[in-house]
Amino acid sequence: MKYITAVRLIFLNSSLKLNELITYFLLLSTLYILFIAFKKYYLPKILGRLGEYYVARTLKRLNKKDYVVYNNIYLRNNGNTSQIDHLVLSIYGIFVIETKNYKGWIFGNDRSKYWTQILYKKKYKIYNPVIQNWTHVNFLKRISFELKNSNYFPIIVFAGNAKLKKIVSSVPVIYKRKLIRTIKRNKEVHITHEQLAKIDRTIKQSLISGKVIKKEHIKNVKRNIKRKKAKRRGDSNICPKCGGKLVIKQGRYGWFQGCSNYPICKSTKNVK
Repeated sequence: MKYITAVRLIFLNSSLKLNELITYFLLLSTLYILFIAFKKYYLPKILGRLGEYYVARTLKRLNKKDYVVYNNIYLRNNGNTSQIDHLVLSIYGIFVIETKNYKGWIFGNDRSKYWTQILYKKKYKIYNPVIQNWTHVNFLKRISFELKNSNYFPIIVFAGNAKLKKIVSSVPVIYKRKLIRTIKRNKEVHITHEQLAKIDRTIKQSLISGKVIKKEHIKNVKRNIKRKKAKRRGDSNICPKCGGKLVIKQGRYGWFQGCSNYPICKSTKNVK
């Protein structure tokens, strides 16, 4: 009888230990899944918001008389939407700023669809931020006549600890610490303060907000990507660099197609 009781106690203790091990295993598995989900879906958004916050704080140093600053805005025009990290309206032109917050080494060319991030000896593809920013510029041009004929200065800002390596781009790709210097490099006045106020009113009228806007914007982005792919397959007059229009021009060596966004975009194509 004592022997049977001892066996039962041993079996009971073993069952408790097994149950504890299963509980620990399930707990660790759940924590691991949550960590992967956080790292994949939430961490990039948090880092992106931090990068935008640092850049927004830097832009506060601009003179409010000559510069009007917008941060993380959504705009709507003719049923389409666009999200812009930072928009600076000024008497010197319009600065459209795309912010990135990455680590590691960054390699890129403004003609490539993807850039390369090297982190801990692993390579990752990131969408070309120059192309991404050109879509914002082209969107703004379609809002009004004043915005269409304004001078644009796209800028890509890396606000994290990334090291820029072998970046080939006609658009400034800079660190956050050089942002104010890059903006103030443009000293030629293009519009009056009255015109600046009118453009500012146009932007305010196009602003949208609310919880639903992000979902609407994502749907519009996916729809526009499909539309652009179909358009580029059938239209040879689309600039492969920025998505603008290629127009016929005459140069020293004859006729050629040049981008309508020249001189910022210097993409050319031979006329067949």
